Amino acid sequence: MAVIHEWVQDALSDVKSGQTIMVGGFGLIGAPLTLIDGLTRKDVGGLTIVSNNLGEAGEGLGILLRQQKIRKAIGSYFTSNREVGEAFKQGEIDLQLLPQGTLAEAIRAGGAGIGGFYTKTGVGTELAKGKEERQIDGVPYLLEKALRADVAIIRAHKADTLGNLIYYKTARNFNPLMATAANLVIAEVDEIVAPGELSPEEIVTPQLFVDRLLVAKKVLTKEGVVNRA
Repeated sequence: MAVIHEWVQDALSDVKSGQTIMVGGFGLIGAPLTLIDGLTRKDVGGLTIVSNNLGEAGEGLGILLRQQKIRKAIGSYFTSNREVGEAFKQGEIDLQLLPQGTLAEAIRAGGAGIGGFYTKTGVGTELAKGKEERQIDGVPYLLEKALRADVAIIRAHKADTLGNLIYYKTARNFNPLMATAANLVIAEVDEIVAPGELSPEEIVTPQLFVDRLLVAKKVLTKEGVVNRA
């Protein structure tokens, strides 16, 4: 059964400097904005962030970037936040760029207990440097290692008190995969309901993957990120 936390710092109490943290979302869509805000207020640094991108300039993970709390980022779309490129040029952050499908599969593999996989994506490009290449039926493939994390912070729509999760439309993105690939999974949701109120047919992430729950205090609207009363 997941533990329900009222305060974000309690939910994040086991996050420490130097850890690898998976963060759900695509830009700000489906991102755990309340938990990210909690990280910006926590005295941690040297983090490795696994996420599709690093938010926007001054929003979401972009705040952690400005605070220089991120040592390395592993993702696929860093140009959505122009400050990432500048930080990389200044030597303030290390970047590992993965094609988006490769990133998703690496996380899925980590959750499934698979050490790595071969893919044709990236063969013959700069992304192939330093990676094992193998011929399979005469076709070149690259070995990509699986990804796992110490902590995953994810965003879902609803949870029951057991920790079962459902998602809202495209906010599903990387969140369900990351829930399977971390030692500690903290889910931020809009609402927590009693067991039985979620249809088994709509549950995407089963409770066995979720350790902690928090009701979101920050939400993304058409006007931007706002605090919820």
